[in-house]
Amino acid sequence: MPDIRIILVRPQHPGNIGACARAMKNMGLKNLVLVAPQHFPAEEAVARAAGADDILAAAAIVADVRAAVADCVFVAATSARTRTIALPRLDARGAAATLCTQARSGPVGLLFGAERTGLTNEEVDYAHALVQIPVDPGFASLNLAAAVQILCYEIRCTIQEPVPIPEPDHRPAPQEAFNRFLGHLEQVITDIGFLNERHPRKLMRRLTRLFRRAHPDDNELQILRGILNAVQHPYPPRPGPSDPDNT
Repeated sequence: MPDIRIILVRPQHPGNIGACARAMKNMGLKNLVLVAPQHFPAEEAVARAAGADDILAAAAIVADVRAAVADCVFVAATSARTRTIALPRLDARGAAATLCTQARSGPVGLLFGAERTGLTNEEVDYAHALVQIPVDPGFASLNLAAAVQILCYEIRCTIQEPVPIPEPDHRPAPQEAFNRFLGHLEQVITDIGFLNERHPRKLMRRLTRLFRRAHPDDNELQILRGILNAVQHPYPPRPGPSDPDNT
């Protein structure tokens, strides 16, 4: 089983955490990450896990989404709401295929939002794609564990599929390296006066999505950061053919 992490963001009910662990174990997934859970550990979580106690015991607990996806090479965010965020849209089956493909390069993450509110736009900004489960629009609300079960099922079916999954065409950079690049970019465009100080996050969100769609690898990030370094510390101009020093 590849390193596919089920990441529950701000889960409110411990019973749902346990039910998600059970859904994961049913389908052979083991890596559960909890972002700022309201109540965990909890007896109700263990009871609802119904034998998936090992998943709960091994669960990583982190403070925010950035920490949860720091070493992930690809992140998908589930959302029941229609969003204007310019990210590729995947259904459950497409998401499973993409996650399994990207997992050949390193850890990947699948984000699920809090039961009542879902993921914030800031949390979705860490994702490369949006996942929407095709449900009846007249009753689109899915229980958290039910959503996890559907995605885990599709992942298992993809892994068992006899048709080979294609290798990714390059090894994408982990999220923490990408985040450092974004911080560097924001500093440079602030220094040169390009960033609108009245609406800084709007521009940075658009730039984040632009570069996330490109999915740069480590070497490409180093090239981009080299360009930013050159903007911050420009080299003296080289003498041209007509310069006296060049003769």
